[in-house]
Amino acid sequence: MTLNPAAAALIARSNRLGDDPKNTNYAGGNTSAKGAETDPVTGEAVELLWVKGSGGDLGTLTEKGLAVLRLDRLLALKNVYPGLDSEDEMVAAFDYTLHGKGGAAPSIDTAMHALVDAAHVDHLHPDSGIAVATAADGEALTQTIFGEKVAWVGWRRPGFQLGLDIAAIKEANPQAIGCILGGHGITAWGDTSEATEANSLWIIDTAATYIEKHSRPEPFGALLDGFDALEPAERHARAAALAPTIRGLVSTDAPKVGHYTDAPEVLDFLARAEHPRLAALGTSCPDHFLRTKVKPMLLDLPAGASVDESLARLVVLHDEYRADYQAYYDRNATAESPAIRGADPLVVLVPGVGMFSYGANKQTARVASEFYINAINVMRGAEGLSTYSPIDEAEKFRIEYWALEEAKLQRMPAARPLATRVALVTGASSGIGKAIATRLAAEGACVVIADLDLAKAQAVAAEIGSTDVAIGVQANVTDEEQVQAGVDAAVLAFGGLDLVVNNAGLSLSKSLLETTVADWDLQHNVMAKGSFLVSRAAARVLIDQKLGGDIIYISSKNSVFAGPNNIAYSATKADQAHQVRLLAAELGEYGVKVNGINPDGVVRGSGIFAGGWGAKRAAVYGVDEQDLGKYYAQRTLLKREVLPENVANAVFVLCTSDLSHTTGLHIPVDAGVAAAFLR
Repeated sequence: MTLNPAAAALIARSNRLGDDPKNTNYAGGNTSAKGAETDPVTGEAVELLWVKGSGGDLGTLTEKGLAVLRLDRLLALKNVYPGLDSEDEMVAAFDYTLHGKGGAAPSIDTAMHALVDAAHVDHLHPDSGIAVATAADGEALTQTIFGEKVAWVGWRRPGFQLGLDIAAIKEANPQAIGCILGGHGITAWGDTSEATEANSLWIIDTAATYIEKHSRPEPFGALLDGFDALEPAERHARAAALAPTIRGLVSTDAPKVGHYTDAPEVLDFLARAEHPRLAALGTSCPDHFLRTKVKPMLLDLPAGASVDESLARLVVLHDEYRADYQAYYDRNATAESPAIRGADPLVVLVPGVGMFSYGANKQTARVASEFYINAINVMRGAEGLSTYSPIDEAEKFRIEYWALEEAKLQRMPAARPLATRVALVTGASSGIGKAIATRLAAEGACVVIADLDLAKAQAVAAEIGSTDVAIGVQANVTDEEQVQAGVDAAVLAFGGLDLVVNNAGLSLSKSLLETTVADWDLQHNVMAKGSFLVSRAAARVLIDQKLGGDIIYISSKNSVFAGPNNIAYSATKADQAHQVRLLAAELGEYGVKVNGINPDGVVRGSGIFAGGWGAKRAAVYGVDEQDLGKYYAQRTLLKREVLPENVANAVFVLCTSDLSHTTGLHIPVDAGVAAAFLR
């Protein structure tokens, strides 16, 4: 079925507007179009409203993201609207106005788009517009900046009444092309999609130009002595040192994934005299504080404070933040309010270092960071022209704990088994490592692909998903500095670390007399020493987080099975196997489980076998290399070839809550090799 031209124009306009962050934040705002279609039941023309549905994003909006409603039935709701106390009932009434299956779920702003008498309407959250909307004298500034072309609408919670208010403003001001919504954003309208887009952009650009020309110097105040940004290398090292403890603190109520940024806007804000006052005021636009919480947690120490001093202070501040948030909830909650959703901060600001943000997944954490940068830009604009004056906490609470917001949260799909977990897999650009990383990501984990070859690591990460899901890092596991850099990269990318898989390896198939000292050292450096270095660096993070975790060794059935011409490889695998036992005993008090997996020869997709090991093992057993997998299968009890995915399955099982009480275990994944049975 051909998409209605009005709806097609709406999608194109939405994508253009949403693609530019100056116009609106991710998933923020909504757009609409009105037009006629033939009712398939009556054969008569019917006026419809297409509007971005709840939870969608303008930049990526498609037809599936549109709610489709009957305009006549929407307008008829004016006759039954009981008043402000029944706003939630009006949203429920939208279901009775849907056309056909209705498309996406209608958002709370649907009434605004329906009631405003214009063919096209945009509601957006531009930084420049919100700066005017949150200025203490925003109404006067609106008149000064825009004249009669833009009207002022005082703060009102989104809903049916706000739609009525804006409709009345438009009717009373026929010369107006839009309005500033106090504390919130902007709305623009027009007779055509092109005119509406032009009106939206005019409001945004006019506000931005006015702020640039009329803002007072240094809106955030003078530079604070000792609060300026650390040098990049020191800044990132400090962030990596602080991140595990911060993540553990903010995960007190529920585990979270993190995001770190040292964006210039953040560093400058935290270096200025007014940042404590402004941070305490919190954000104003509902889209902002729903994702950043009512206010951030701010470390009140200069950049030069030691790591230990900063960590100790963060623990105290976190306790204070939780108590303050509980008091905020208690002051504003009613008998009908949803239960408190957790008292931990979602944004943590550290002068000289940057911002840490958190969420149920990496995208949510990253978007929270982007939103707080939006809020910083808003504060800068409002302070430059006037005084930043966000909506009060009672109004913030009404939105944060709105029944409609709670219903939206309840509609979210159930979390996958490894959601919020961050995994580092070594040797993950091929074979077993790649299969493990792919499986962990499919089960909800964020994955760091560590490999000698950076290009291959990044290629595998891109194959698995976006940087919100996987990243590739270079790590020679025999090099202590590279191992630490890889762990730091994981911590800075995703906030911390929960799961480490020691998979990197190589194999030299030689007899005792053929094995050189160099062969022996290479084999042991990569697997015995490499596993030790990776586990040690990861354990520091796991201990600091206080969230438990998993360390898994991909050992081998050769750790217990004595085969021919394999002394260096099998000896180092036995070393790895005993590291599992030793670390399980040492790290148990921190809730860290350490387990191993003993595969039989994994031929298909293996970098080790492709590198010459397969040919040498085939020669030892007197078979063609292409038949080596079949040979291994035939010597097993189950007569099955072991594949990378079989090993990945075992890793996944070890990480789930089903094996929460299992540590120090070696799981054979060998299709049954009797000589390798564990005793």
